[in-house]
Amino acid sequence: QEVKIFRALILGELERGQSQFQALCFVTRLHRNEIIPSESMAKLRQKNPRTVRQAEEVRGLEHLSMDVAVNFSKGAQLSSHLHNVCAEAKEAIYTREEDVKFWLEKGVDGSMFEVLPQGSDVPELQRCRLCPDRWKPCICSYSLSIEWYPCMLKYCKSRDAGGKVSSYKCGIRSCQKGYTFDYYVPQKQLCLWDEET
Repeated sequence: QEVKIFRALILGELERGQSQFQALCFVTRLHRNEIIPSESMAKLRQKNPRTVRQAEEVRGLEHLSMDVAVNFSKGAQLSSHLHNVCAEAKEAIYTREEDVKFWLEKGVDGSMFEVLPQGSDVPELQRCRLCPDRWKPCICSYSLSIEWYPCMLKYCKSRDAGGKVSSYKCGIRSCQKGYTFDYYVPQKQLCLWDEET
């Protein structure tokens, strides 16, 4: 279904009444050229697999407004990985309306999606960092960075005996990318990291 899943585990602040950890899942559409095919990954063996690598290319920050909740029990038809990856985040799986439209056109059951309240619908809905009341609903913001992932194949050129040049796959290009997700929470207590310091 062309699905990309991000899972975040955030350690709780026990002295502030939070549980040991909080899990979030963000589900978005995976575009065709975003990551290299797994068949290519299997064929291209990494030298020195224990090396800590630096990304060759830093891709820009993507800011996503996650305005739809995904029902965990129905989510398997969106991706078979959802049940494993998002098991701890059953009540906190988010996606975007534009991605939902794409999946609906591909025949996914729309009953697994629930549109969340937006700032435009509820004028008093503030960003959590500006909200003084810990028990009020607000728009939370969570940022994460993927420091290294295989984003493109590298091609090298070779010349045969007749001088003819041909190219072949010879490696993986790595990228780094940052994401910021905005999403609705029923109370600021679920978003205590998003505070002005």
